[in-house]
Amino acid sequence: MQKQWGRQGLPHYHLKYPILSYSKIHCMRIAIVKLSALGDIVHAMVVLQFIKKQHPDITIDWLVEEGFKGILVDNPDIHQIHTVNIKKAKQQKSFKLLFKEFKKLRKLQRYDVVIDAQGLIKSAIVSRLIPSDITFGFDKDSLRESFAAKFYTHTCKIDYSENIIKRNAFVMASALNFNILNDDILNKKSFLYSSCKSKFSELSKDKPNILLIPGASFESKIYPIEKYAELAKRLDANFIVLWGNESEKKMASQIQKLSPTVKITDELTLDELKTFIAQMDLVIGGDTGPTHMAWALNIASITLFGSTPGYRNTYTTDINQIIESDSQVNPYKINKNDFSIKEIRVGDIVKIAQELLKNKK
Repeated sequence: MQKQWGRQGLPHYHLKYPILSYSKIHCMRIAIVKLSALGDIVHAMVVLQFIKKQHPDITIDWLVEEGFKGILVDNPDIHQIHTVNIKKAKQQKSFKLLFKEFKKLRKLQRYDVVIDAQGLIKSAIVSRLIPSDITFGFDKDSLRESFAAKFYTHTCKIDYSENIIKRNAFVMASALNFNILNDDILNKKSFLYSSCKSKFSELSKDKPNILLIPGASFESKIYPIEKYAELAKRLDANFIVLWGNESEKKMASQIQKLSPTVKITDELTLDELKTFIAQMDLVIGGDTGPTHMAWALNIASITLFGSTPGYRNTYTTDINQIIESDSQVNPYKINKNDFSIKEIRVGDIVKIAQELLKNKK
C-alpha cells in the first residue's frame, strides 16, 4: 500500500502484520467501533462512502454509545447499528451494567474484521470483546492511551498529532487494503441522513440563515456570548442560536437579550438537527459536534479554536473555514485553562462570513 499523508501531506505508514487480500475483503463483514462523542463520530463517518465505493459488497456495522445512535441512523452505508451503555455504567459505577454490556458484545455474530477508529482503552476493550478474526487499530506510538494497542491483533502507525479525519481514514483504509486521498475527502458527498419532515419556523426566506453554536464540552472551548451578540448585530442575516442542554439554553437567552433579533431553536433531536443544519447558509461555533456536522453536510462553516488544535480537529475547505487563537496547543495534553478563544476578534469572523455568504449567492 502506498503512503498517503503526513503533516505535509504524506503520513508514515506501517502495519504490524500483512493485510488481507482484496478478494477476501470484497464480501466480508466488518464492524467499526467509534463510541463517542458526536464530533468524533462525524469525523469517522466520512470514511463509509469510500469503503463502499472500493468494496460495494462489504457489510458494515457500527458500535456506538446509545446516546449518539441518532447521528448514524438512516445512513445507507451502515447495515446495523449496535449500541452500548458503557458511559452510563461508568456514571452509575455499576459493574453489573458494565458486565451486561460486555456480555452483549460477546453474543454478536462473528466479524471478519473489527476496526477501532477511536483508539482509547475502553474502545479497544470493546473491539476485542466482539467476536472476530482480526481486531485492527493504531499502534502504541500512534495513541495517547498507548496501552490500547495491546488489544489489537493488527495495527497501523500514524502520528497522533495528525488531522483526526485523516487518522480515521487511514486506520480504516489500512485495515481494508486501499487508499483514501486528500481529494477524495475534499470532494466527499454529504453523509448525514435524516427522515425528519419537520418545518422550522425560525428559518427566513429573505435573509441568509446563520446558526450560532455557543455550547461546547468544556468552558475553554466556548466563545464569549457578548461576542456572539455583537456578531449578530454586525451582519444582515437571520441569526438562530442552537442549544442542547439547560446551560446552553441560558447562553442562548443571554445572546438574545443582548441582540433581540436573534432567534432560539426549540429542543431538537439528532435527527431533527441534521435536517435543520442542512438548511443553513452558514454555521458558526466552537470545536463541537454540531459545528462539525456542517462540514459533514457540505454546509459553510466557521469553527473557532482556542484550547484545542484547529489543524487537527477540522478539515478546511473552500466553504469550511477556521479561526484559531494565537495559543500554542499540545494535542497530547489539552490545557482546559487556556481561554484564548476569547481573543478571537468579531471582525475576523465577520470578514470570513461575508466572503462565504457572497460566494454562496
